[in-house]
Amino acid sequence: MSRYLGPKCRLCRREGVKLYLKGTRCDSPKCAMVKRPHPPGEHPWARKKQSEYGSQLREKQKAKRKFGIYDLPFRRLFSDAERIKGNTGENLLQLLERRLDNVVLLAGLALSRYGARQTVVHGHIFLNGRRVRTPSIRLKLGDVLTIAPREKSQAMTQNVIDTTKSRMVPSWIEVDHQTMEAKIVALPKRDQVTIDIQEQLIVEFCSK
Repeated sequence: MSRYLGPKCRLCRREGVKLYLKGTRCDSPKCAMVKRPHPPGEHPWARKKQSEYGSQLREKQKAKRKFGIYDLPFRRLFSDAERIKGNTGENLLQLLERRLDNVVLLAGLALSRYGARQTVVHGHIFLNGRRVRTPSIRLKLGDVLTIAPREKSQAMTQNVIDTTKSRMVPSWIEVDHQTMEAKIVALPKRDQVTIDIQEQLIVEFCSK
């Protein structure tokens, strides 16, 4: 039956965690992880035990797919995390969380991560009063996101907000749905990261 699922659903089942790549469907009973919470394939449980290298690679791939990043940008992010004082793994997760497309999603201004990237690329998002089209921009403390003043952008975002208003917003993001504005009021901490991941395995893999 797994062949009838879309590629995004197969990714979730392969990684064993919800990646929220299909918007509201991921929160509904139709979610592939709810229907079949096991790896895809004819004999999902008859697999060999993963090696240490395999476990490390899996965690890295999970993070890349969750945030929609290719290998080279991910390596650059890891290099930046190494240069920051403190725990490299936690620094890496914080940098990933502060990506513009991720904040747009967490603030409830998009239904899915792909939708958030499209919203940014199509010019519907303003950062500190200026239009931006780069999803990988790293937000800082005090940055403010607003929706483009165009009628189309406002109407589209209002429809999204009506759908996502029950979604929980992290405490480090302050959202005003009336003005369609989101502000970074703090930097994300380890316990506020939106993905269940073992960052130490990623550090071990990327440090080789």
